[in-house]
Amino acid sequence: MLKSILKSRPLLLLAICCLLSTTLGGAAAYAEGDGTSYNYSFWGRTAAAPAAYQATDLYNGSDLGVGAFKEPSDLHVTTDNRIYVLDSGNNRIVILDEHFKPIEVIDSFVREGQADTFAKPQGLFVTDQNEIIIADTGHNRVVHLDSEFRWVKTIEAPKSDLLQANYQFQPVRVVMDQAQRTYVMATGVFDGFMEFNAQGDFTSFIGANRVYIDPVEYFWKQISTQAQRSQMLMFTPTEFTSLDIDGEGFIYATNGDQWGDNIKKLNAQGTDILRRSGYFSPQGDIRYTSDTGPSRLIDIDITDSEMYSVLDSKRGRIFTYNGDGHFMYVFGGLGNRIGEFKTPTAIERVGDDFIVLDKALGEITVFKTTAYGRTLNDAVRSYYRGDEKQAFRLFNETINMNANLEFAYAGIGKSLLRQGDYKEAMKHFKRSMDQNNYSKAFLLYRKEVMRQYFGFIMTAVVTIAAIWAGVLAYRKSSRRKGGISFE
Repeated sequence: MLKSILKSRPLLLLAICCLLSTTLGGAAAYAEGDGTSYNYSFWGRTAAAPAAYQATDLYNGSDLGVGAFKEPSDLHVTTDNRIYVLDSGNNRIVILDEHFKPIEVIDSFVREGQADTFAKPQGLFVTDQNEIIIADTGHNRVVHLDSEFRWVKTIEAPKSDLLQANYQFQPVRVVMDQAQRTYVMATGVFDGFMEFNAQGDFTSFIGANRVYIDPVEYFWKQISTQAQRSQMLMFTPTEFTSLDIDGEGFIYATNGDQWGDNIKKLNAQGTDILRRSGYFSPQGDIRYTSDTGPSRLIDIDITDSEMYSVLDSKRGRIFTYNGDGHFMYVFGGLGNRIGEFKTPTAIERVGDDFIVLDKALGEITVFKTTAYGRTLNDAVRSYYRGDEKQAFRLFNETINMNANLEFAYAGIGKSLLRQGDYKEAMKHFKRSMDQNNYSKAFLLYRKEVMRQYFGFIMTAVVTIAAIWAGVLAYRKSSRRKGGISFE
């Protein structure tokens, strides 16, 4: 059987080539987005857009007076706009104020009366109480410090039947929720995030990615010998690449899945509840060549009103989406000019501004909003708060600056829908190709028309029914009279 299959290998190769051309044809037909700012239309076409953010400042450790950064890996900004920079190569945390003035440098702490330090830390998180959680990767542990930089606890390699006996704990990203539960993204873990309780004990995994099976690889496994199959890669879930947590305890995460959903919003049960009602699923660039492939998302940042931004390391771009999954704007890129990066590794917001950390150059780039970016952000926030009139006004201003932003028409339509102007809402939903909301507006408009003209319609119906009854009675009477005269 196997010999006969192998004899027809040319036919198999031809079939595989056809399959690959079908699978990758869509991607190959796409060209990468031109320019640094663009939108995607309902039909997937790239449309030029005004810049929402512009690079204004560039800082390195020497500029800040704290010495050169060495391979910094993570950022965190607190609610009071303090900026925490994890300077991994120097095994320290640098704390800056919102004006980038140094406040503190943490390179050691006291643990049970003994001085301790970090070793190649990769992840950093700061709670609302300014407690610091560090993924101390080189020491295979997570360190918890309080707001005064005093040691609270250490989370070390967990003991569990869910882990292999030879598992080595290498945390690279961490977050903590309001209940003091710590969620850890660790190297080599395919079962999701590791959850630890307030005491630092391992409890479970949460949010494992699904296994993607490559049909071509699966086909070859089916016709290969057992020895050949043993040399092939196993089908395993993709690893997460970053995580962040919002004020309600939902975890936003990115992963390296090139074919599935590479952005997720996980609830307490680990279920993905991210809304994807935009024209395309949030994923970074949807237009790309087969040579470069899709975006590789390595960091995510959540702001207010359910807006979130992701960093694409492959092209150095930052993509922002609203809570429904509509693509709002993009900025950044790879290169040597200000606003471009060599190895971007982390993003955060300071107020409405963005800061981006470049690991290779040891630099922080500051991006500030343009008039267009501020208007669009405020429009999304107004709609989220339920301020329909303000949202209507701001979305209209946005369209005046960028007529290609089709989802803004849907924003106007939703504002009108909430205000009860169903007929006008239908026009904007039609313009934005929002079929679901158009149907909703149409049903409500139909009910409104029926209520408005109900009296007239019922009067007409009763009148017509009475006339028809009279006609029937007259015909019946005429037939009777005719019958009598005939006899």
